[in-house]
Amino acid sequence: MKKFRGIFLKNDYEIGLLREANRIVALILQKLGEHLKPGIKTIELEELAIDLCHKYRVKPAFKGYHGYPYALCCSVNEQIVHSFPSQRRLEEGDIISIDMGVIYQGFYGDSALTFPVGQISHEASRLLRVTEESLYRGIAEAKVGNDLYDISRAIQTYVEEIGYHVIKRFVGHGIGTKLHEKPEVPNFVPKRALRLPLKKGMVLAIEPMVAVGNDQVEVLSDKWTAITRDKSLSAHFEHTIAITKQGPLILSKP
Repeated sequence: MKKFRGIFLKNDYEIGLLREANRIVALILQKLGEHLKPGIKTIELEELAIDLCHKYRVKPAFKGYHGYPYALCCSVNEQIVHSFPSQRRLEEGDIISIDMGVIYQGFYGDSALTFPVGQISHEASRLLRVTEESLYRGIAEAKVGNDLYDISRAIQTYVEEIGYHVIKRFVGHGIGTKLHEKPEVPNFVPKRALRLPLKKGMVLAIEPMVAVGNDQVEVLSDKWTAITRDKSLSAHFEHTIAITKQGPLILSKP
């Protein structure tokens, strides 16, 4: 791997391994989504994810990472990220962000989707559409010659034009042989934004988290679960992408 400002640039072979790792994550998320229904416990999703890791011969990336005890993050309604699977039963009208990572031949995959549980409200449905669209607007800017904060600006501008708020406490990241590599990929433009040209071979996990209310965050007593302080709904979508000469390549698709 080459380096640019401390950022690992991946070659085609390495991107191929990352593509397979992320393809497996996407397949697992797809299977989990098929099992979602009112009444299911989030711990049942965890058990299914572990079984699928065995099937695909990968390791769950999150389990044990800085002490995190599960393979999945299952964040419901006002929960933003990093929520534990539990005995909680999902109810009609809930929304749930499922964040999943795996390790395949030493390379990491990482992706997240927010799913509706049964019939959801108009507001919840709109939040999901806006958050996912903001992700794709950010991805569209991930091309050689652009600046890192062109991604951030595209996400923030779109979300705020709708009247929602980007969560600023958590950001996206580089990814490769480590789950979190340089650079950080914020979903907003920092006040002191130093330019970082995007280069071929960068692999980034872009992951907007968006709230209906304000952007204030509270972390619960488990020291992991992050919720919106005003208890408003939050959604989270994430893709891992590679920057190529032809443009952004989404790796986390089934």
